[in-house]
Amino acid sequence: AGGITQHIGAYHVETDDGKIITFLDTPGHAAFTSMRARGAKATDIVVLVVAADDGVMPQTIEAVQHAKAAGVPIVVAVNKIDKPEATPDRVEQELLQHEVVAEKFGGDVQFVYVSAKKGTGVDELLEAILLQSEVLELTAVKDSMASGVVIESYLDKGRGPVATILVQSGTLNRGDIVLCGFEYGRVRAMRDENGRDIESAGPSIPVEVLGLSGVPAAGDEATVVRDEKKAREVALYRQGKFRDVKLARQQKAKLENMFSNMTEGDVAELNVIVKADVQGSVEAIVQSLQELSTDEVKVKVVGSGVGGITETDATLAAASNAIIVGFNVRADGSARRIIESENIDLRYYSIIYELLNEIKAAMSGMLQPEFKQEIIGLAEVRDVFRHPKFGAIAGCMVTEGIVKRNNPIRVLRNNVVIFEGELESLRRFKDDVNEVRNSMECGIGVKNYNDVKVGDQIEVFEVVEVKRSI
Repeated sequence: AGGITQHIGAYHVETDDGKIITFLDTPGHAAFTSMRARGAKATDIVVLVVAADDGVMPQTIEAVQHAKAAGVPIVVAVNKIDKPEATPDRVEQELLQHEVVAEKFGGDVQFVYVSAKKGTGVDELLEAILLQSEVLELTAVKDSMASGVVIESYLDKGRGPVATILVQSGTLNRGDIVLCGFEYGRVRAMRDENGRDIESAGPSIPVEVLGLSGVPAAGDEATVVRDEKKAREVALYRQGKFRDVKLARQQKAKLENMFSNMTEGDVAELNVIVKADVQGSVEAIVQSLQELSTDEVKVKVVGSGVGGITETDATLAAASNAIIVGFNVRADGSARRIIESENIDLRYYSIIYELLNEIKAAMSGMLQPEFKQEIIGLAEVRDVFRHPKFGAIAGCMVTEGIVKRNNPIRVLRNNVVIFEGELESLRRFKDDVNEVRNSMECGIGVKNYNDVKVGDQIEVFEVVEVKRSI
């Protein structure tokens, strides 16, 4: 199956009674999230595959959070039941904690036990999917102009922009003019998931399409239009509109703008993603946040977990218009890029009541972010030396910003805060200095802390006063 996933990410199977099921194989769920961020509902049912020997993993929980946020029903496939160490009951119990309730516990989620290796239970899985689709009454129009969604797209050296489109209604024919987000073009060629050329594709059939003006984004809607001139006009208009919408969206999710949005009757819930250094903190923060909910404002925790803030958290925040709260943890590089490009509101805290007070204040519309901690520099520990007078000295490389001698600092290990304090000494070569700039090496002695290890990061911050602007 490895070949399939890379090639097109979607394939369809025909059951014995002639029904067709299309599977979108999202490696992980990055595609699923970014599609949801654009409001496209590509899937009708989510099949959650959980290994019976590993049980529920962090990515399983993330997938459940995404499916729940998108409002898509789940069918659980418990895989690897042929292994002697398989404990399917444990999977049911663990998923129960995440509000995925099996039918035998009185819930509405079907659990199917399969072994992909031996082929056991696969027919039962297909039956479960068809049963779920009958409950949902899923149907589509076949004889009309096609519309669908872009699942995957890339630029091929020889063939130009290639888009994988899942037709959701109507029939897509070769020669049709297709509009996908900001791109458009006439369908020059179409291929199915096995790479065979085809002339047309009906509902729920995934195809590769050649002939677009550029590479569309995954999750863009694909619609067939009558003439090319119109398609070009719409594509250009959308590009302009996108800029306006993006600016508006950047304003919307800010905690400061929360109250003004509420008064417009716009926001009735504040979506939050919580990441903390230990499970205890996560649970305490999530519970406290949920208790802050009032009649007018609901605080909804869309995701939570232990450890640094990852790319997945950032895409989930973009998709659900959430603010991210990091308690003693930091965002990694790839997450920071998304946070900057999507302008997500990211807040770091080290004291739990400060976190709750700020969110409470935002809800009652009296937010006064008088003092904000701004990170001004980051240094990475490359080596550790022992000094008779200062104890452990960290040989560092400044990777971002500027390290100042008199500012407060935190020591991070794997994006989790392990110490907060100040510097004892800052040196370049043999000289004491007041500051060291980006890409320079220096020796750092942390006051009253000797446990610095290679690979740690030293974060320098300053407390700045923020003047409120209305």
